[in-house]
Amino acid sequence: MLKKNIIFQRISKKKFLLLIGCVLGLLVFILFHWQIQLASSPIKVGVLHSLTGTMAISEKPVVDATLLAIEEINKKGGVLGKKIEPIVVDGKSDWDTFAREAERLINEEKVVTIFGCWTSACRKTVKPVFEKYNHLLVYPIQYEGLEQSPNIFYTGAAPNQQIIPAVKWAFDNLGKRFFLVGSDYVFPRTANEIIKDQVAGLQGEIVGEEYIMLGSDRVKDIVDKIIKSQPDVILNTINGDSNIPFFTALRRAGITPDKIPSISFSIAEEELLYLNIKDIVGDYAAWNYFQSIKSEENRIFVRKFKQKYGQNRVTDDPIEAGYFGVHLWAQAIEKIGEEDVNLIREAMKNQSLNAPEGIVYLDPNTQHTWKSVRIGQIQDNGQFKIVWNSDKPIRPFPYPISRSKVEWEQFLNDLYQGWNQKWANEES
Repeated sequence: MLKKNIIFQRISKKKFLLLIGCVLGLLVFILFHWQIQLASSPIKVGVLHSLTGTMAISEKPVVDATLLAIEEINKKGGVLGKKIEPIVVDGKSDWDTFAREAERLINEEKVVTIFGCWTSACRKTVKPVFEKYNHLLVYPIQYEGLEQSPNIFYTGAAPNQQIIPAVKWAFDNLGKRFFLVGSDYVFPRTANEIIKDQVAGLQGEIVGEEYIMLGSDRVKDIVDKIIKSQPDVILNTINGDSNIPFFTALRRAGITPDKIPSISFSIAEEELLYLNIKDIVGDYAAWNYFQSIKSEENRIFVRKFKQKYGQNRVTDDPIEAGYFGVHLWAQAIEKIGEEDVNLIREAMKNQSLNAPEGIVYLDPNTQHTWKSVRIGQIQDNGQFKIVWNSDKPIRPFPYPISRSKVEWEQFLNDLYQGWNQKWANEES
C-alpha cells in the first residue's frame, strides 16, 4: 500500500510539473505573439484640418503634404519599424468642431500626436484640450505669436519671422502710410496691434484699420475707405476665400499694385489658384517658403508633391511647414525609441532638418522654429519672385518687445472677453 502511494505521488508530481510547464509555455507563447503584434501595430496620428468651409481652400493642401511625408516615412520602413497610420478628420472651418475632434482623436482613436489647425481661433480653442490631456499638437501655420504651450510645436513663423520684417521692408521700399485690413478674429487683430506698435516706432502712419467676418464678401466699404485714405501700402491679414471678393473689388475700383501695393500674410501659391492672377500680379506676400526657392531640397520636394497630386498643383509655405513637421516628429521618435507623448515632446526639442525652405531648427525654449524670412512679388505665372530674404534662419520670439508679456496677455484677454469668450467675432 505504501509503495502504491509513493508511485501515485510520483506520478501526480510529474503531472503537476508537466501542467506547470504547459502553462508557462503557453504564457511565453502568448507573450511572444503579443510582443510581435505590439511591435507591428501602427503608430496612429491625427491629421486635423478643414476639408469643408471657408478655410478648406487653404487647409486641404496641408493635409496632402502631411500625408506625403507620412507616405515617405512608411516607404522607408516607418518609425521604429512600425507604419504610421494617419486618421484624417474634417474640422469644418469651425473651431468648436476642431476641439471636439481633437478630444475624440486623443481619447477614442488613441493617436500619439495630432498635426493640424490653421486659424489662430482654432488653435486657441483646441489648446486647452491638449493641455488637459497632456497631449501633443504640431501646428504648421504662421501666426500672431503671444503664445507658448508645452503641448504645441509651432513650425510656422512667429511675428518676428514674418510680420515685423515685412513691415520694415515695406517702410523702407514702398512707403510710410499703411492701411490695415483683416478677418475679424484673433490673428489679424493681434497682428495689426503688433504692426501699429512697429509703425509708431518707425514714425510711420496708420491711415485705416478695417475687419470683415471670416468667409464674408462684404468688402465694398473697406475698399471705399482705402480709396479715401490713399495709403502707400495695404497690409492684408484676410484669411480664406474672403480674399477673392476683396481683390476683385480693389481692381474694379482702380486700385492696382503700381498705385497701392498690398502685402499679404495669408495668401500663398495655393490661394493664387483661386484668384484672377492678372488682378494681383505685382502685389507682395511675406513667408518663409516659396515654391520658387532654388535649392536641390526644394526641387525634390516640389517634384514629389506634383508626382503624387498632379502637375497642376503648387507648393506653398503652410504646405511645406506641414511636411517638414512630420519629419521632425519622426526623427524625435527614432531618437528615443519609444512613442510616449512626454518623451516625444522632449526629443523634438533641438531637432533640425534641411527642409525645402532651408535649415529649420526647433528652439528648445519656445518650441517654435528657427526660420528664414522671405518677401515675394506675385508673377503672372502664379509664382513669387523673391525680392528680399534674411539670408539665414531667424530665432523665434513669440512675444514682440514693444510691450511686456503681461500687457500682451491682457490684450488677448480683452479680445477674448469682448467676443463672449471666443477667439473670433461671431456677430453678423
